[in-house]
Amino acid sequence: MESSDLGGRQQGPIWHRKPGPAARRGVIVNIIHSAKGYHSKTIRFLNVAFDSSGDSLLAGDHQGNIYVFDLNGNRFNLVQRTMQACTALAFNLRRKTEFLVALADYSVKCFDIETKELVSWMRGHDSSVSSISVHGSGRYAITTSTDTAQLWDLDTFQRKRKLNVRQSVGIQKVFFLPLSNTILSCFKDNSVFAWEFDTLRCKYQLPTPVEGSVLLYKVFAVTRDGRIFVAGGKSNHLHLWCLESKQLIRIIQMPAKVRAVRHLEFLPDSFDGGSNQVLGVLSQDNIMRFIHIETCKLLFDIGSHEEGISTAAISPNGRYIASVMENGSLNLYSVQALTQEGNKPPPPMFKAVEDSSKCTSEANKLTMRVTSGRSEWPWKSKGSKIQTRLLKLQVNTSLENKENELPGGLNKKRLWALLKGFGEYPAKYRMFVWRSLLQLPENHLAFSSLIDKGIHSAFVNIQNEYPIKSMKLLRVLQRTLSALAHWSAIFAETPYIPLLAFPFVKLFQNNQLICFEVVATVVVNFCQHWFEYFPNPPVNVLSMLENVLAHHDKELLQHLITYSVTSQVYAWPLLETLFSEVLTREEWLKVFDNIFSNHPSYFLMIVVAYIICSRAPLLHCNQTADFEYFFHHRNNLDINVVIKEAYHLMEATPPDIHPQHMLDDFIPLTKGQYPVFNKYPKFIVDYQTQERERIRQDEIEYLRERQLAHELEAKAQERKAEDEAWYRKQELLREAEEQKRKMLLEEEEKLVEQRQRLAAVKRELKVKELQFLDASRRRFLKYQQDQHQMELKRLDDEIARKASMREQETAATVQDVEVRWMELESQRQLFEQHLIKDQDAVTKEMKEEVDACRRKVDLEDHLVQRLMEIDREEKQKAQIVAEENLAKAEQKHIDADWRLQVLHKLRCDDQDREKRYEEIAKLLHDNRVKEAELLKAMREAEEKKWEEVIQKKAQLEEEQKAAAAADEHRKRFLEDKMNDALELAEKLQSEGGYFERLRDLKARRTERGAELQQVPRCGNVCLNDLSASESSSHMSLDRRREELACQERELMAEVRRLRQKLTSRARTRYPPTRFPATKWTP
Repeated sequence: MESSDLGGRQQGPIWHRKPGPAARRGVIVNIIHSAKGYHSKTIRFLNVAFDSSGDSLLAGDHQGNIYVFDLNGNRFNLVQRTMQACTALAFNLRRKTEFLVALADYSVKCFDIETKELVSWMRGHDSSVSSISVHGSGRYAITTSTDTAQLWDLDTFQRKRKLNVRQSVGIQKVFFLPLSNTILSCFKDNSVFAWEFDTLRCKYQLPTPVEGSVLLYKVFAVTRDGRIFVAGGKSNHLHLWCLESKQLIRIIQMPAKVRAVRHLEFLPDSFDGGSNQVLGVLSQDNIMRFIHIETCKLLFDIGSHEEGISTAAISPNGRYIASVMENGSLNLYSVQALTQEGNKPPPPMFKAVEDSSKCTSEANKLTMRVTSGRSEWPWKSKGSKIQTRLLKLQVNTSLENKENELPGGLNKKRLWALLKGFGEYPAKYRMFVWRSLLQLPENHLAFSSLIDKGIHSAFVNIQNEYPIKSMKLLRVLQRTLSALAHWSAIFAETPYIPLLAFPFVKLFQNNQLICFEVVATVVVNFCQHWFEYFPNPPVNVLSMLENVLAHHDKELLQHLITYSVTSQVYAWPLLETLFSEVLTREEWLKVFDNIFSNHPSYFLMIVVAYIICSRAPLLHCNQTADFEYFFHHRNNLDINVVIKEAYHLMEATPPDIHPQHMLDDFIPLTKGQYPVFNKYPKFIVDYQTQERERIRQDEIEYLRERQLAHELEAKAQERKAEDEAWYRKQELLREAEEQKRKMLLEEEEKLVEQRQRLAAVKRELKVKELQFLDASRRRFLKYQQDQHQMELKRLDDEIARKASMREQETAATVQDVEVRWMELESQRQLFEQHLIKDQDAVTKEMKEEVDACRRKVDLEDHLVQRLMEIDREEKQKAQIVAEENLAKAEQKHIDADWRLQVLHKLRCDDQDREKRYEEIAKLLHDNRVKEAELLKAMREAEEKKWEEVIQKKAQLEEEQKAAAAADEHRKRFLEDKMNDALELAEKLQSEGGYFERLRDLKARRTERGAELQQVPRCGNVCLNDLSASESSSHMSLDRRREELACQERELMAEVRRLRQKLTSRARTRYPPTRFPATKWTP
């Protein structure tokens, strides 16, 4: 068997020389992945999957590394690092370069093998995905977890459907049937449903198994043609179903060594047409047995007790078997090397599983009776019942074991028997047994949320207090303690929590989630009542220990009391360190095998047992330091004796002082979210937290000041060094200066003669230099004078320019004033025009009213004339005289009323005009006071005038309506009177004394004529004198109109005078600037 170590390589060959078919036990190659470093370890493979061709193998380990093994090309390639464990793998059958991987964070990702890029990320599960099934077309996939199954479209990577079930039922597996559009769903209550893929309609449900069967389905397999369905579980029975007839056709009973089935898979054959006959069965003993489902013979098996198989996958072409071993390696088997014999004709239905590869004695041991009644083909059976013979069903046993069942398929009763027999659990399975005993929930999301909060401030500098060589171990310890502190604030203040958690951190450093949950479970269950007297040790727990010790060994307790050794010295160090200081690794593991398998009170009994078993050395100690040293260091003590003594104390301790009655039973952590831990004095923890925060801030301030002091000291040292260097430099310069001075003295002596010779030349040069300087000075003075003159000229030009600009601005201001004055004048003229237009409009309205009155008078005259003509036609004079007298009397009354109305109207008009004149005078007064508000006042006056005009128009309309009503009333009155007069005339003609009445009427007529002659003096009008009334009305209206026009002209003249006064006053206050006479120059 060739072994290949991937190591840190990302690609390379799988094997250096491929073995032939005669390889040992059919193993082609054993693949391991070891990590080199301070602690060498093996990275465990978790899942494997073949592609549709069967020549490529996909494998994932617990660190998230995904490898692709090309079995034809003898190459492996690291295609992805997911950084978390994978729970299921599958190839995409449509796009050959893509694969699906289910991760520990409950998500499913799709990666590309060639580009090594993420194609899609599918979320939606609330628990880990256990299987991925891809449809034959490669377009759809089903992912299954314990609570739901979800159907995905692999083209869009969108979720199409979701299957939800009750939590009490649970899902085992949901997968596509080969060569069909049927989805098969298997639930934990043994129910199996078939669904139509297109409509998701339930096609059928398999009937319940035979009565008396205790098999609970957990694993399933289907032949390549989708006709035979096999189910197995916690039993050595396998149920074979025919999906075409929906009937249970056979029950296969595996050998007695098989107590539970963990995995089922058919071995394909190129010549069976998809109706596979060889079934691979992986049992609880980690051995995978391949049996023929017709002959019920054991063809071959792979794996052993020493090299157990965890899971396996068979290539679709039936050439390879890939198995993940218990030690984390990957074995690749050749089916050709494993196959020993071909297919044989099917024997009768009652067969026993035989081991053809081993001796006859072993084969007899493997032989088991199978349920059957006759020897015939299953699908040809005519009866629906399946008879069983020599099949012993263990119903009572399963009922009893149900209470002792643990997660992971373990049984507490069997574990207890194993622990009693060997004193400890197997080292290979110890961590798995612990996880099952503690019933860890593995809350990935909750733990991730705690880890995401970062390192807690209380454990930032934990390396100073606990120096650990391994940085990885230190980081895991720091993260675990931080998660505990974020879970409950008490753990950030507890000084012994690192000592308590360190042994578990060292054991589970490769799985931080399990490490945290183990520590949390220990704290919640085995550290009950520890934090009630915080920050002091748990006095109540120590009192329990002291009571137990007093009951079982009073002499030892009295010896401890004599030397003032309290329980805080002899018991508390063992509790807070969980025996990690006084026991070796093997002893500690053995002790905790027993602690985790018993009631939480057993932990306290172990402490008392350790003290009692150390009785001899403790009785010889008489110094407190000796006692402290004894309980903080390892001692020569048989741990098996301590464990037996603890069991003896559990049984011999009276119930009144037994800790079992004071401590709660074991309660595992809740699934989904961790429970609230608040069994501690919160105010003390909060106070200590505040104090620690204050101390931390003070420490930060102190460190900052110390850093500042160090910087100042460094600067002072640097400055001192600079000063010393400067002084050394100055000393060297001084020495060099002395040497140079001596050399200069010598040179000066030599140059004295040359100086004397050059003195004359210098004098001449000096004279020339003075002359040159004098010329330069004069030239510079001249240049300065020219500069001053240019500056004065520039200033003159600037003054002239500013003066001209000032004149231009003044002229512009004058023009603006003139324009403003012209605007005011135009506004005044416009206002006058508006007043004239308003006057014309009023005059026109008055003319229209007079014309209307004239028309009314003409109409009335026409009516009266018509009445008079009617009266003249009367033949009887008496009737005419009476009618005329009556008409005159009525007309006099009407004229009096009309005159009163006209006078009232004229009086109202006079009052309105007086009001308008008062408003105009008020406006003029406002114009005198504030000239600046002239326009605004004019607008307000105009608005008020318009309102008054509207009111006047409304009053005029009302008067016109009243006049029209009066005219109508007058017409009706005249008609009534005319009718009365005609009736009276008829009566007078018929009666006697006509002439007497006529004389009376004439007398009355003469009296009324005399009265009417006096009416024009009062200005009234009657119907008999129409011309006089008309002339008098025309005269009164003309005279009124002339008076109004006169008043308006006087008012406008007053307005003009006021404006002239205002203008002259403004000119006297602000006289215009006078400009000097200017002239144009060419």
